[in-house]
Amino acid sequence: MRKVVLTFVLALSTFAPAAASAQPAQPPPPSAAQVHASQAEAKKLSDAFVAVAEKVGPSVVQLEVTAREEPSDPAIRAFRDGDSPIARGSGSGVILSTDGAILTNNHVIDGALSISVRLRDGRLLPAKLVGRDPATDLAVIRVEAQNLPAAKLADSDQARVGEWVVAIGAPFGLRYTVTAGVLSAKGRGGIGANAIEDYLQTDASINPGNSGGPLCDIEGRVLGINTMIVGRGSGIGFAVPSNMAKRVAEQIVKNGRVQRAWLGVGFQDLTPDLAGAFKLDPSAGTLVTSVADGGPAQRANLKPGDVIASVGGKPTRDGRELIREVLTHDVGQTVPMEIIRDGKRYGTQLTLAARPEAAVPPLPVQQQGVPQAGMGFNTRDLSPAEVATLKVSSRPLPLVTQVVAGSVADRAGLKAGDLVLEVDGVVEPSTAQLQEASKDGQLVMRVRRRDSAFYTVLKK
Repeated sequence: MRKVVLTFVLALSTFAPAAASAQPAQPPPPSAAQVHASQAEAKKLSDAFVAVAEKVGPSVVQLEVTAREEPSDPAIRAFRDGDSPIARGSGSGVILSTDGAILTNNHVIDGALSISVRLRDGRLLPAKLVGRDPATDLAVIRVEAQNLPAAKLADSDQARVGEWVVAIGAPFGLRYTVTAGVLSAKGRGGIGANAIEDYLQTDASINPGNSGGPLCDIEGRVLGINTMIVGRGSGIGFAVPSNMAKRVAEQIVKNGRVQRAWLGVGFQDLTPDLAGAFKLDPSAGTLVTSVADGGPAQRANLKPGDVIASVGGKPTRDGRELIREVLTHDVGQTVPMEIIRDGKRYGTQLTLAARPEAAVPPLPVQQQGVPQAGMGFNTRDLSPAEVATLKVSSRPLPLVTQVVAGSVADRAGLKAGDLVLEVDGVVEPSTAQLQEASKDGQLVMRVRRRDSAFYTVLKK
């Protein structure tokens, strides 16, 4: 026991000098010149963020949307004993063209009874839905205005992971909010939110209400359309790349709908086991699992078991890359492809067809009717079938289809589904008569709502 104690003491004495050794010298504090240089660099970065906000900010709008969870047709709602609950939501959008085209998310306007747009200058304007694309969660709306400040779109393919990005929008209804972060990743998919996923990922703060607003690069160009977050406060947000958004928006503006290129194949990624069985590298391409009868791939003689190595000269190392490259081409376009079959590489040409997709159902807001100038509401005449069903008149009376939040009509108590029985002393007016009467900026109206009627006055 005495010997063990002695050994322990010796061990302690052996380490004692090291413990008492001198601490490393602390670096000297930065000089005034160094502090000034650091502040100058920080000021440059700050000025860059300010420049982005000032450049893109006027092109960012706030959307105010009303929606009804129950039947959307006002004529059907007239039979109800009480009002269906109306949800009011908000989102963001970015001005695409000087004549009023605005890009936003489909989920922002999905189910909308009315859409209003608040511009940066404070104007609140009713908007019409031009078209929507649920597959990419994008939509285009339009306001009646000219000389609007349109944003400039970036080439999202050239974006670099790690570069600064700025998000602008209206999170939680807070207008014109600017946040900054970096581009965290590109080509994100497999999330399961939409049919077509090829997202930009960012840690710039994105929250409910930011949807539809722009994600910008440091030069003030729109890099993507902010779409969703994964877990509130997690710092992971996703945006539709500007190149995809541009193609979708251009087709909606031109045709009111989106037509996408299609190969006509089913496919899967090459797992390590599959790659080993095919004696290929796992990144060699995308494995064809089925070929649609009569589709482009069958006409080009593709077969299950083929591996698509490239499309249009771009490698397709997995399914997302294959989808991305196909979608950059137009329907009817012939593209070169490289195919691996039985370990050998072949070149072929394939003419893309239109992807079979179900028609996008119309929203209530797409039956907005005729706007009453400056009053903030739209009407349409009842259809003959609705006249017969409602049994309130033998004439097609004006039915209120949209009321802009905060407008003259809204303040007067009008709601979508109201039936106009009288205007300025004219009983059972038509929509044309109502529109004529509204030109003097004042209306005295008798309105039917379900089984009761009331008078109201609208003044500009």
